[in-house]
Amino acid sequence: MHIACKDLTTEAKVIIYPGSRKFFPKEMPILREKLDSFCSGLNGIEIGYEIEYDRFLVFMISESTPLDLDNQNLLVEFVLGLEKIFDISLLDKVNVCFKQGQYVQLKEIPAFKSLIKNKGVSKKTVVFDNMVNTKIEYESSWEVPAGESWLSHFF
Repeated sequence: MHIACKDLTTEAKVIIYPGSRKFFPKEMPILREKLDSFCSGLNGIEIGYEIEYDRFLVFMISESTPLDLDNQNLLVEFVLGLEKIFDISLLDKVNVCFKQGQYVQLKEIPAFKSLIKNKGVSKKTVVFDNMVNTKIEYESSWEVPAGESWLSHFF
């Protein structure tokens, strides 16, 4: 059952899929239609989504209706389908997503380490922790300075 994320509690499960690029404006209506249809089709599960920075797919699932293994597999299959439709990578969570001015960038870890070495980013650079697990973590710790993130040991 599709539900607005704002209506879920702070303990809702969060799953974030970072895009290897932004979704183009012409893709957004198709993407939203597919997301609405998928979320509405999960009977008995309260699930919502947000599209952040036109790049991140953020799913929130009520803690009272958690995804079982079959539904988790359905979600991954759905995301794999989106990858094919939009020619985008969404399942690679180990790349570093960070803000550079008004833009969100994505780099592999070695490239991000080079940016650190060359002073292209600093401890104050905002990075995204796509491994947050709950809505409260998402709201408070998804966007954090690099020096306060799992990347801090690279500085």
